[in-house]
Amino acid sequence: MNRERADFPNDFLFATATSAYQIEGHSFGGAGPCQWDSFAATPGNVVRQENGAVACDHYHRYEADLDLVAAAGFDAYRFSTSWARVLPEGTGAPNEAGLDFYDRLVDAMAARGIKPMATLYHWELPQALRDRGGWTNRDIAGWFADFAETVMGRIGDRVHMTATINEPWCVAWLSHFIGHHAPGLRDIRAAARSMHHVLLAHGSAIEAMRAMGLSNLGAVCNHEYAEPAGDSEESRAAAETYDAIYNQWFLSGLFDKRYPDAALEGLEPHLPEGWQDDFATIGAPLDWIGVNYYTRKLIAHDDGAWPNLKEVDGPLPKTQMGWEIYPDGLLYFLRLAAHYAGNTPIYVTENGMANPDTPGKPDQARIDYLDAHLDRVRQALDEGIDVRGYTVWSLLDNYEWALGYEKRFGLVHVDFDTLERTPKASYEALKQMLG
Repeated sequence: MNRERADFPNDFLFATATSAYQIEGHSFGGAGPCQWDSFAATPGNVVRQENGAVACDHYHRYEADLDLVAAAGFDAYRFSTSWARVLPEGTGAPNEAGLDFYDRLVDAMAARGIKPMATLYHWELPQALRDRGGWTNRDIAGWFADFAETVMGRIGDRVHMTATINEPWCVAWLSHFIGHHAPGLRDIRAAARSMHHVLLAHGSAIEAMRAMGLSNLGAVCNHEYAEPAGDSEESRAAAETYDAIYNQWFLSGLFDKRYPDAALEGLEPHLPEGWQDDFATIGAPLDWIGVNYYTRKLIAHDDGAWPNLKEVDGPLPKTQMGWEIYPDGLLYFLRLAAHYAGNTPIYVTENGMANPDTPGKPDQARIDYLDAHLDRVRQALDEGIDVRGYTVWSLLDNYEWALGYEKRFGLVHVDFDTLERTPKASYEALKQMLG
């Protein structure tokens, strides 16, 4: 690595991250069925119809996995809690085995001197709630607040910081308009309502946790740098619309208590009645804001229905996901977060790359990717932006949703036949940097 820990403030948090359904093994410990089980069981949705039933078996191997976090010198570990594991029916009586697991997990972090960074929801909606409309149903705000109370009532006293919902764009737009993630809808009305309800649920959970006396609460938004694919006015308008939907909608709702006009143009007719009255809840004060960033997209005009845009293949080097490597985008979004959030501290809550590597093979591409993005974090600090931490996605190779187990984001290689863990060169490079 080109950087040293000393290049960053003394209290700067270096972390790595995972999520529940991607690593735990959803068939263990009494977890209820979730929408990803159903989505993966439908032919054509997921590569080889792979699912998270076993994943990395983190449910049984968490001690050894946390040993890897500690050995690398990370200050913190960002994990998510599974709604369907804690509340198998989405509401009602909790699964004590699920709560006990997160109890053990948080205690194991404390025993290793690792700060727990909890995310309440990372996409595994209980199927029972999906059957009741899921994110299209306004009642989900109350369901989610109740879940937050249940799980944080057990572990909130030992968690360093808590986020509500990971990547609301993916929860709402990717899953209800593009259809690439569960529940796999392609419906603008469902997407519009989900875009609003995901923020309402976030705010409701923040209010519930504040009432419990909890603090250091935040939100995590994902971003892609939207650049026009050409110089035409149409391309510029398409990129503006993409940016409004992807990057501006959630930050504007959280901090400005309004939605961008370029997104409302297509979504307002489908929003639920009285949506304007929900911003007092949506805009509940936050202690920090998280930025997830991976890539940029070139956007061109597309004829037909709104939003009249399409992605165009770009010329930059790409990751295993086919995503362009564009580190300047991270600096842009740290500036954008600061613009919206004012004095609210900022964390990079995900950044990393998929690379088709195997143990014993060079992992230089991932090292170079991390180096370049850490340089942009340092530049943001030099500009006076209050960045408090940087989180690498991901600790382990894992279940990459609709792409199954093919795409490898991990600092640690996982053999999905034997589940053996092998640290990669990028893990060792970070270990040396953080030592």
